[in-house]
Amino acid sequence: MICFKPKSENSYLDVNLDIKLYSCGTGDCECHFSWGPGIRDHYSLYYIHSGKGKVTINGVTYEVSAGEGFLISPSIVIEYAPDAITPWDYYWVSFNGLHAETYLNRLSLSLKHPTFKCNNPEAFIQCFKSIFESTHHEKSMDLHALSGFYLLLANIAEYTHARVTSGEMPSRQEHYIRQAIEFIETNYSRKITIEEIASYVGINRKYLTKLFNMLINESPQSYLVHFRLNKATEFLQHTPLTISEIAHSIGYTDAFVFSKVFKKFKSLSPKAYREQHIV
Repeated sequence: MICFKPKSENSYLDVNLDIKLYSCGTGDCECHFSWGPGIRDHYSLYYIHSGKGKVTINGVTYEVSAGEGFLISPSIVIEYAPDAITPWDYYWVSFNGLHAETYLNRLSLSLKHPTFKCNNPEAFIQCFKSIFESTHHEKSMDLHALSGFYLLLANIAEYTHARVTSGEMPSRQEHYIRQAIEFIETNYSRKITIEEIASYVGINRKYLTKLFNMLINESPQSYLVHFRLNKATEFLQHTPLTISEIAHSIGYTDAFVFSKVFKKFKSLSPKAYREQHIV
């Protein structure tokens, strides 16, 4: 069994909040290993390169075989086991981070649609090998590991398709909302307008606002503010950034305005929030 696991003392791996890798390995020598039922606190991507098995996610059982993979989400009851006659060999990578869900949504992977089929097996295997080999780079292990992981995500986007039936395809209105949310999640750190979001989606501001109110019960502006403030709470708890630096990191040019908005929605000033949530 080959296994990559970042050392806890490697501070570089703790700095990156976008994606944090926990472990990566192969089950070649543990093909008869079963797991669960149980719950994990992070995401895991599994890719089956030979054999087959079953995975049960939140009460739904999926059969997966060579050339296919599945996603395990945090805080969900899961269990998996190899086929008794043709047990699987697989690769896995475990991760989390502020943007983990955003990346997975872009790949059409979620709790409802956790499985996928690969059209380029060699590309997948090479990505995992790149992550394993990162341990040879003492000064830049985190960068090499993340490079391999991002390439894996790119290959999933390029060479796979999620198993989604025609009856489960999102409506055009839901597609607009997803595009708008994706734009917000990747541009919240700069000054953006609702008109700019609507233009990116390809509809006007009035219709975008109508869709947001109809489908997620809040306006685009409200969603943007809440998304930024949730990012701010993450930064306050997990980074040494100053209040001013955090304000600029989430798209506020004025730290005073940021503090005022934060207190309005969180009932605490940023400083008080940090003091209350840092042990």
